[in-house]
Order: sequence, then structure tokens, then C-alpha cells
Amino acid sequence: MDPLLKLLRENASYRPEQLAKLLDMEVLEVERRIKAYEEDRTIVGYLTLINEEKTDAGRVRAVIEVKLTPEREGGFNHLASRIARHREVTACYLMSGSYDLLAFVEGESLREVANFVSEKLSTLQGVVSTSTHFMLKPYKEHGHLLAAEEPSQRLKIAP
Repeated sequence: MDPLLKLLRENASYRPEQLAKLLDMEVLEVERRIKAYEEDRTIVGYLTLINEEKTDAGRVRAVIEVKLTPEREGGFNHLASRIARHREVTACYLMSGSYDLLAFVEGESLREVANFVSEKLSTLQGVVSTSTHFMLKPYKEHGHLLAAEEPSQRLKIAP
């Protein structure tokens, strides 16, 4: 992978000047490459990772396993695309194993997520079954630990 992309994946807030210095490149070249990556959709967005336990957001998050009946002319793609377009769905993946899609869903309340599953997701033609798992507490997201490092509980031993 391009070192520029690796750095942006690590920290999307790097400014072109910082990236240029880290990569020993000219700032204009960094800006040109970023623009090209955005135009060809190699870079499709930038994220800020927020520890929601430090905010009053109170969002409810769930992971939903979805079993589908594949369509004759497109397999899972058409139905997966329809599911991914819902505003409640924050991520959606085709999976191997005992279910076909894994959908990450967010809502303002447990009821909102439950309504999404029962009224929008489960009613789609081609959805065979769903299994919903509510996220209770995040520990790590996108490679970052969310809790502060706890001091070691081990006693120091002196010789």
C-alpha cells in the first residue's frame, strides 16, 4: 500500500505539510496525490473516532447477522446494496460462514434499532432471517484503544 495512504489511514487529520515532511515529498505532490485518490474513490471519506462514553451521545449500536436468498442475476449484491443505503446502517459486509451479511446499525434508542430490524430489514424480499447483537461497551475501534491505559497491578520487586 502507498505510504501516503497508510499515514492517512493511521491519522486522517494529518495536514499536507505534515505528510510531505513524513514522506520526504513536496507539499504540492502530496496534495495532487490526495486529490487523485479522492477523485478515483480510493479515498472515499475521512473519519474522526469519538469515544462516545465521554459524550452525551447515547447512541445504541448493534451488529446484525443477515441470511439472504441470493438473486438469480446478481447474487447478494443488489440486496446488500439496498440494505447498505438505509441511514441506520453504518457498515455492511458480505461474509463467509453461517450468515451472508453483517450489518452495523446505529439508532437513538433500542426501540429505533428494533424498529429498523422488524420494519425495514426483515421485511425486505430475500431476507431469510436476522440475528441482532447489541453492543454494550466498546474497548477498541479502528485500531485505537478507547479506555485510558490502566496502571499495572503487579507489585514491584526489588532485588
